[in-house]
Amino acid sequence: MSSSLGQLGEAYAAAYLEQLGYRLVGANFTLPVGRNLRGAVVTAEIDLVAYDRNTLCFVEVKTRASDWFAPPQVNVDLRKRRQITRAARAYRQMLGIRDEPYRYDVVTVVLPPDSTPQIELLRNFWNEESLRKRRWAYDPHYL
Repeated sequence: MSSSLGQLGEAYAAAYLEQLGYRLVGANFTLPVGRNLRGAVVTAEIDLVAYDRNTLCFVEVKTRASDWFAPPQVNVDLRKRRQITRAARAYRQMLGIRDEPYRYDVVTVVLPPDSTPQIELLRNFWNEESLRKRRWAYDPHYL
């Protein structure tokens, strides 16, 4: 995907959220979220940060020229959700936000050539509970 398509999609998404009453407070936040095995700093980006009333929303924007192959949100996979969640945690810590409600939204933008953009908001697309690694219960009767 070209970066200009992504930038255009983010502009459409931001305007759409504002029409819905969201209050935008940031865009394209890149935050350090840890280090990789070689010790290099790993960063993650949050496309849009906004308030929906009193709920802080971390918004991932997915833009495509077509949804013929698959809807854009399929690209918000587990790895991407974990990355955004880590960045959101760093964002909240950096600003000292502790007790405010927050959630993760996805905005899909399909920009077909010669046609009207199709924009969809997927509120609360995931939560942190869905990212927890499953632990197998230890059962001594199976030994």
